[in-house]
Amino acid sequence: MSRLKRTDRPYDIVLFGATGFVGALTAEYLAAHAPEDLRWAIAGRDEIKLRRLRDRLPGGAEPGVLPADVSDPASLRALAEHARVVATTVGPYVTYGEELVAACADAGTDYVDLTGEPEFVDLVYVRHDTRARETGARLVHACGFDSVPHDLGAYFTVRQLPEGVPLTVDGFVTADATFSGGTFASALNQFARGRQMVAAARERHRHEPRLMGRRATAPLGTPRFAPEVGAWALPLPTIDPQIVRRSAKALERYGPDFRYRHYAAVRRLPVAVGGTAAVGALFAAAQLPPARRWLSDRLKPGEGPSAQKRARSWFSVRFVGEGGGRRVCTEVSGGDPGYDETAKMFAEAALALACDDLPETAGQVTTAVAMGDALIERLRAAGIRFRVAASR
Repeated sequence: MSRLKRTDRPYDIVLFGATGFVGALTAEYLAAHAPEDLRWAIAGRDEIKLRRLRDRLPGGAEPGVLPADVSDPASLRALAEHARVVATTVGPYVTYGEELVAACADAGTDYVDLTGEPEFVDLVYVRHDTRARETGARLVHACGFDSVPHDLGAYFTVRQLPEGVPLTVDGFVTADATFSGGTFASALNQFARGRQMVAAARERHRHEPRLMGRRATAPLGTPRFAPEVGAWALPLPTIDPQIVRRSAKALERYGPDFRYRHYAAVRRLPVAVGGTAAVGALFAAAQLPPARRWLSDRLKPGEGPSAQKRARSWFSVRFVGEGGGRRVCTEVSGGDPGYDETAKMFAEAALALACDDLPETAGQVTTAVAMGDALIERLRAAGIRFRVAASR
């Protein structure tokens, strides 16, 4: 905990968007699990709601209260200058997130978020990675269910395989859960912004340094029956494989030629067919503004299920890795992914940046690159399981 001795700023962590559903769960987790000497604050646009949240936090926690609004850049700059780490739940990030990233990059403040929006991540890289490298800020996106279990699970799997050889890893996701209004809103927004997303990816490609002497890919893959997990494997077009590929590009431990594929694992063929059709229908509806508004009203950001329903939810991600004549199966698993475990992953990522001795990094980095083993150990201690299921 030596990093907590630093007092160059009033707060070690500031949680922005704390009064939203996942924000409040994250505040409750920090109140219950943060070290006693952690200096932290909750932030948002409604000071009255922030104080009400503070009054109901467990253990008599009394974090600071900082008013800040995404429509007021000066308030975001002040927030960034008061913190060593800013953790934000305020999305959709492509709409509301960039000003805060810019403020953190300028102030040399570490930043974590819950985005699953590839367009936002690519825009941030192009516009703010260079400045963050100059100031030493670490910009770490996708610190919830998108994409911590997948990024760290692939990293954990690679660590079980031989070094210096070509490696392949396939991830298979199963879950029984309801996902947050914020996640749903972000998905709708992405479906409606296909052209912008492609343009942002192309712009990033023009700015990103080429990987020399190594290769890291994350092809979409095709639907298939996967005997290794006994289920139908449906390619998941989420941000997760992109995050894994960026970790592989940054870390030589992934070998000279690394490939990752990302799937949903579905036991019954009719469910697999129905799920594919449902995603296609959602994508089509998102192209029509009236349909998109109607869908947005069904589950709004800030809303979520009861604690009882969350307690029955779970997730499991199985990884199958091969290379150098060795094959290993690993698993990352836990409870409710959309809310409880996302809040846990998010809080522990912020705590790792604030408290732990980590590799020297700066700019836009992934959880595996910025926190790697330290975050895995934190999540294991918090009840999320990382295990080797089989190897040969």
